Amino acid sequence: MKVAIVGVTGMVGEVMLKVLEERRFPVTQLIPVASERSVGKIISFKNEDYPVVSLETALAMKPDIALFSAGGTTSSEWAPRFAEVGTTVIDNSSAWRMDLSKKLIVPEINANTLTKEDKIIASPNCSTIQMVMALAPLHKKYKIKRVVVSTYQSISGTGVKAIKQLENELAGIKGEMAYPYPIHKNALPHCDVFLDNGYTKEEMKLVQETQKILDDRTIAVTATAVRIPTSGGHSEAVNVEFENNFEVTDVRVLLSNTPGVVVQDNVEVNTYPMPIYAHGKDDVFVGRIRRDESQENTLNLWIVSDNLRKGAATNTIQIAEYLVKNKLV
Repeated sequence: MKVAIVGVTGMVGEVMLKVLEERRFPVTQLIPVASERSVGKIISFKNEDYPVVSLETALAMKPDIALFSAGGTTSSEWAPRFAEVGTTVIDNSSAWRMDLSKKLIVPEINANTLTKEDKIIASPNCSTIQMVMALAPLHKKYKIKRVVVSTYQSISGTGVKAIKQLENELAGIKGEMAYPYPIHKNALPHCDVFLDNGYTKEEMKLVQETQKILDDRTIAVTATAVRIPTSGGHSEAVNVEFENNFEVTDVRVLLSNTPGVVVQDNVEVNTYPMPIYAHGKDDVFVGRIRRDESQENTLNLWIVSDNLRKGAATNTIQIAEYLVKNKLV
């Protein structure tokens, strides 16, 4: 099993290496891939050293699976070229997510739709993944009408430049800015670029990707995405209106029995999800489960997950695991 990681020197690429090793994915040959300036750099994996190679070199090696996390431009250009030589590409960028001919996969929800013919598979946005992990079983039982989500997203979602900005601000150093304003002691209602409708790309990803993954365009979704000065883990306040009524106790049981979801919900002892506890874990944590008393058939949830793991690297690798297990590669 030849596995290429495209963008191996980036934040998500580094986590991919860690997750592949932790989950004992059957890699017989690792092909670490990055930009030209990183070619020749040594990457360690399972106590062995591998030199970083270029995209052209990796393409010639015809990997069985290529995990892409190098941005949309790279994925748009190179994913089809890898697919042409028989590689199955699992892409972590936004390049293919809303392409009607490509599947958008969260393994616990819709991996069963995958076939051998799917040579480019999209992994959703980090904030979408954690939300739909909790919403999917609820939609199946109660049918979702509308979702209102406000996110509290880690600076790690922006990348190394944002982490450096926060570190500089904490140290009182003037340096390169990832954001138009300071992030220390601040909250920016500005994730990704603004679109003509006044929403950001991040907010519209939550709308469109949720509908595609749950395979229901009738679900109304509206989002406000906020960047906060946490170094890892995204949090979301999610308000869900259903067509059918529910009992909160049944919701807790349903979510507790959902693979990949952990319920942390005991306010009597201050138990609820927080990014500090989600760090380094692959689960999605759900708490503050309560009825919205202002409207019928409506529920409030607080959802937290490590955005670099389940929100990116782990979800991508879980897709690869499904493909291997079901002999689709």
